[in-house]
Amino acid sequence: MADWYQTTFVVTGRSGALWLMIGFLITYALTRHITRTIRARAASGPGQHGSTGQHGSTGEHRGAVKDIHIGGVHIHHQVWGILLVLVVGLLEFRFRPPSPGLEVLAALFGAGAALALDEFALWLHLEDVYWTEEGRKSIDAVMVAVVLGAALLIGATPAGLASGTVQAYGFAVATVVVLTHVGYTVVCLLKGKLVFGLVGFFLPVLALTGSIRLAKPESFWAKRFYGPARTARSQARFGAAYEARRERLRDVFSGGRLD
Repeated sequence: MADWYQTTFVVTGRSGALWLMIGFLITYALTRHITRTIRARAASGPGQHGSTGQHGSTGEHRGAVKDIHIGGVHIHHQVWGILLVLVVGLLEFRFRPPSPGLEVLAALFGAGAALALDEFALWLHLEDVYWTEEGRKSIDAVMVAVVLGAALLIGATPAGLASGTVQAYGFAVATVVVLTHVGYTVVCLLKGKLVFGLVGFFLPVLALTGSIRLAKPESFWAKRFYGPARTARSQARFGAAYEARRERLRDVFSGGRLD
């Protein structure tokens, strides 16, 4: 097993990506479990645990699982995530540690990223929307991060350029390849396909597929270039059935709704 790990991840330079993903997934799962526990406790009745806090929880509960308040201010877990990412980045850039220090920092970076992205919606709305419909944007951000991490883990490279491509085919050819890839990636994003566009930067076939297929009805591309017929097709394809599938996928990543 040790030889397999060494050959598959360390020698290929992917051990950092592996431990980043491990740290991310474990921290995200634990964070969701804790927030759901706090939410469920609050829903059981504020009379038992005190007043309701920002996450639908209470600051007065004496158990181990509770919101953190400092000076009467509720500290969101994204704060700890941002601080952890900043500290890990500083240590990495300053010391460039070899293995196993690299893997330790990667796991801590993943943990910090999970804490921060789990409250991604707070970045956008600048208010606590964790348990609202707007708060489910955080789940989308986590799903994008997981897919990007998986792409890095399997060895995908930006624009799909493998190591040595420029030397093998020349600067001009490599430039054309990159510009073409960036072009259809931008089209994919303009069609409202954020996940395909971001992940497609590392896996070109996804961005190319997204750029060819029908745009989402609310996207810039559809509003700018689609007539009534194509708009109707887009609305039909991305209608109630599509949203239902999307919500089921969100529930898988978030552990389901607490209604």
